[in-house]
Amino acid sequence: MKKNVNQVYIIAVALLFIASCSEDVLDVKNLSVYNPEDVWNDPTLSNAYLVDLYASTFTGWPLNDGNNADESVGILGQGFIQTTNGSFKHWPFTNIRKVNVLLNEIDGGNLPESSKRTIKAQAHFMRAFHYFKTVVFHGGVPIIKVPQLLTDDLMVPRNSTLECFEFILEDLDIAISGLPDRFTGGDFGRVDKGAAMAFKGRVLLYMASPQFNPSNPYNNAFWQTAYEANRAALTFLEAQGYGLMPNYSDIWMESANKEVVLATVYRNPVKVNGRQEHCVRPISQSRNCTGGDQPIWKLVTSFPMKDGAKPGESNNYTYDVQRFWENRDPRFYEIVVYNGSLYELGGAKGRRQYTDIQLGGIDDGFGPGSNFGRSGFYTKKGIQIDLPIEQAELNDVDWVEIRFAEVLFNLAESANETGRSNEAFQILKQIRERAGIDPGTDANFGLKSEMTRDEMRKAIYDEKFIEFAFEGKRFWDLRRARLLHTQIDGMRKFGLQAKLKEGLNPISGREFMPEDFDYEVTELFNTGQTEMYTPDTYYFFPIHRDEIERNPNLLQNKGWDEGTFDPTIN
Repeated sequence: MKKNVNQVYIIAVALLFIASCSEDVLDVKNLSVYNPEDVWNDPTLSNAYLVDLYASTFTGWPLNDGNNADESVGILGQGFIQTTNGSFKHWPFTNIRKVNVLLNEIDGGNLPESSKRTIKAQAHFMRAFHYFKTVVFHGGVPIIKVPQLLTDDLMVPRNSTLECFEFILEDLDIAISGLPDRFTGGDFGRVDKGAAMAFKGRVLLYMASPQFNPSNPYNNAFWQTAYEANRAALTFLEAQGYGLMPNYSDIWMESANKEVVLATVYRNPVKVNGRQEHCVRPISQSRNCTGGDQPIWKLVTSFPMKDGAKPGESNNYTYDVQRFWENRDPRFYEIVVYNGSLYELGGAKGRRQYTDIQLGGIDDGFGPGSNFGRSGFYTKKGIQIDLPIEQAELNDVDWVEIRFAEVLFNLAESANETGRSNEAFQILKQIRERAGIDPGTDANFGLKSEMTRDEMRKAIYDEKFIEFAFEGKRFWDLRRARLLHTQIDGMRKFGLQAKLKEGLNPISGREFMPEDFDYEVTELFNTGQTEMYTPDTYYFFPIHRDEIERNPNLLQNKGWDEGTFDPTIN
């Protein structure tokens, strides 16, 4: 029976290939009459199966992930995460089953051994990717290595978190040994050896982290393993020609550039809207959606000045809320759209974005009577500003799942925790130099010299907050470091309200500049949920109660429904 179910599934996946892949599929005979066993005998059909695995494994740009942290508008309120709802649940065993079908059946086909090896290596990576995300959410889960029937309820107990990490690393090592050094050209976007090595470094960083080791957060032996893996990944990637892009904004606007280690590829008209640009633009320049990824005042004030000093602490540049946009870290201007700044959406030369309620109106403005959820800021990261309103959903900017800068940060963090603070310091200098921050007379780019281990750790997190804004890192980094309850819990969020200065006529037809307004820091939420709620139990989210009820062998996490499972390592 199992074999028949698997074969039916293989046919269904092969049929999906017609709509999702290359023109080659049009040259083969009717897929609906294929014998399922032929899938692993035919390169086109086996590639179709693999393409489906990619589609079910890798996603596009995260949207509003920063709402859960101190990055963007939104409140993660009390009661939002429960065992009975879908919030912060990840249970990808249908996708894991797809991978297991491939690994179980491909050797029975007559594809060339070299092809089998490469396909299996990619599948091992994707199984590791699914398991890793699940473990980050919930801790240890059942390890399933063989395909289950579609009707199976996975009547197996949870493996320990340590066993799951070991299984993930085993899959990644298999992937690394079987993957080519680098996929390029038409194969760009597939997992190669460099991507697998970089991802292994990410996995080990989590494995060493306080989230999983609350009793020994920074002196456990996993940090050394993480350092070695990230050092090996960096060395390999550099040998393959990877590195930091000279211009920060080019990372997203130039596909397949040297900073992109692993990406989900978008190409208009075949695959579009991974960025969901129509949800990120101001509503006056969007359609069907708006309000996503709006920076809050906390993020805006986290950008240093042009010399790398914190706002208000620079010896070279003065800072005042009324001229907050002046002389900031160049990344500020590539990420933050502020009142009166140039934002030439739709190719409108000279267009300025106003968030003052008089000029921005009820659609884009932030102030009394404006739409709920405005902050006074928008973001331009990953936005194709030349697209007209009618094509706002045709954004085809690649989502970069792993970029070279992340490998640097992962190495810096593991270096700092293993007594190599100077190595971490040099990496932060590289990041700031690329950003365009002034080197200063000491060539430290505004960084304090001779930082303690704790100071360096904070400096790394602070720098990563800026560098990876709206790339889905901040909430998970704070959670990984067990900083949610100290930095986020009870937090209230603020925006910046602009008001045209008295005596200036909003309908005069003149162009107003940012300095033509008065600014007031304003709380965003005054009714309902007004404070962030991130208790200690959020370091491991609960498994959905339905899964527990379907499988009596599953134990719930401690802190949820009287659960007894301990998801930590030590």
